Amino acid sequence: MRRDLLTSMRAIVLLTVLLGLAYPLAVTAASQLAFPGRADGSARLIGRDFKQNPRYFQSRPSTATDYDAGATAFTNLGPNSKDARDAFRKSLAAYLELERPFDRDLSAEQVPVDAVTSSASGIDPHISPANASIQAQRVAAVRHLPLARVKQLVAHNTDGRSLGVLGEPGVNVRDLNRALDRVRR
Repeated sequence: MRRDLLTSMRAIVLLTVLLGLAYPLAVTAASQLAFPGRADGSARLIGRDFKQNPRYFQSRPSTATDYDAGATAFTNLGPNSKDARDAFRKSLAAYLELERPFDRDLSAEQVPVDAVTSSASGIDPHISPANASIQAQRVAAVRHLPLARVKQLVAHNTDGRSLGVLGEPGVNVRDLNRALDRVRR
């Protein structure tokens, strides 16, 4: 039994050093060498709160982190949680209050899930194309821009699936709002 314990302890130490230290350091070094300008991340990958200004597309809700990249977290609320249900209802009400003046026929059933739920990290800058399409009407009206021009900007800032098959298309809200600020009427 003593020999088994010593073997187990050696394996734990070896695997900790290899997988907990050596591998992360090797990956970090390789990424710094291969992508020196991008390996440390980018602000465009972090969502931001635009709720105070209807001229901008709105990010997904960030209930747990308030878009703080240093405190990424998910709500950890289950599907039967009363707190989750209350948070979703509150987010839905706020979304409808913001968008209905520009689309009177908008119903709760038409609101995409990402408009009322946070991402896993709470700071994802992407929204669904369906969410962006609803918001485009408000942004076009408030900015006095043709809806077709706003939708063109949405399409230009929509990322496709990773490797053509992974994930869903998403619209980077930060990039889209920067593009809107560059538009001249």
